Amino acid sequence: MKLATLAWTTAATVAAAAAGGAATDPNSGWYLRLRKPGWQPPALAFPVVWTALYADLAVSSAVALDSAATKDAAAGRESTAAGTTSTNSKGNRGEVRAYRGALAANLVLNGTWSWLFWRSRRPWLAAAEAGLLAASSADLVRRTYRLNPRAGAALAPYAAWCGFATVLSASIARLNSGSGSR
Repeated sequence: MKLATLAWTTAATVAAAAAGGAATDPNSGWYLRLRKPGWQPPALAFPVVWTALYADLAVSSAVALDSAATKDAAAGRESTAAGTTSTNSKGNRGEVRAYRGALAANLVLNGTWSWLFWRSRRPWLAAAEAGLLAASSADLVRRTYRLNPRAGAALAPYAAWCGFATVLSASIARLNSGSGSR
């Protein structure tokens, strides 16, 4: 894995985490008054799990991007040796561009949830957005797997947790419907 790629994916992931963290306030009176399902993990679980998942996201994405670059370079060497032009390298560049866009969209969705839930105090809107994040995360796992199967498998817990977060968000919204949770 190239240090430059890891630095880019880490910076992007840290930015999303910081944006979400800036909006998060688990000690607010509003949040403390919300009814929560009995199966919600303890408060300490969230920063521990999210930190591990953000690290996983940064590393898995860097590995996937560098795998695509390695495949692109290999395709270029093969076409040069054969005296042909490689269409595969153009496809890899497009796939890398699409991957970066999918990663960026995922990180924006990730950071936005906190603003919808904590700052806007809109649990149903946050739950709907969490559903988009879960779908985006599953797509990112698929894209990562295409570029590097091991990195894709390593990223699967991120999508699973986002799915869990969607169910938890919807449960909190449901438990507090009509209770003036704003």
